[in-house]
Amino acid sequence: MNSQPINEAVSVVEDYSIDPRVRVGHVHLKVADIERSLAFYWGVLGFGLNISQGDDAAFLSAGDYHHHVALNTWESRGGAAPPAGTTGLHHVAFLYPTRAALAAALRRLRAAGVALTGANDHGGSEAVYVRDPDGNGVELYWDRPEAEWPRNPDGTLRLVSKPLDVDNLACEGASDR
Repeated sequence: MNSQPINEAVSVVEDYSIDPRVRVGHVHLKVADIERSLAFYWGVLGFGLNISQGDDAAFLSAGDYHHHVALNTWESRGGAAPPAGTTGLHHVAFLYPTRAALAAALRRLRAAGVALTGANDHGGSEAVYVRDPDGNGVELYWDRPEAEWPRNPDGTLRLVSKPLDVDNLACEGASDR
């Protein structure tokens, strides 16, 4: 394992900047039970199932992409969630295109009896948080228009974390259905 201090590593690549078009393409999760995870990601969140490899792996997407979420039991079948206080994935976040789309997801979570672990208004976005069946953190959020994002006097983004009125969110677009 490389134990080079970060400041030394940064000085080596200080003239490099990642291409701003780079995006997170997918997340691949180790799960204990494919069917249980499919019930959440496919059944509750509504991702489409693109590829199924029995009880070994599944690949799901929103729309026509090959996969946004991959699930496997290759090293984790029947396993337990990592204990608190260990390193690993804090959460995966799924960006919804509108507040109404996020509200529809919230209503599906409620209908399925999935408990929220948090709900925040971050100023530039609104987010709800849950745990998947394996204890992985999942954030569902939408971004307000960039012109509405809170900024510091110097123009940098300001971190905001206020409680979100989830009942108000759940009503968004409900009468449009």
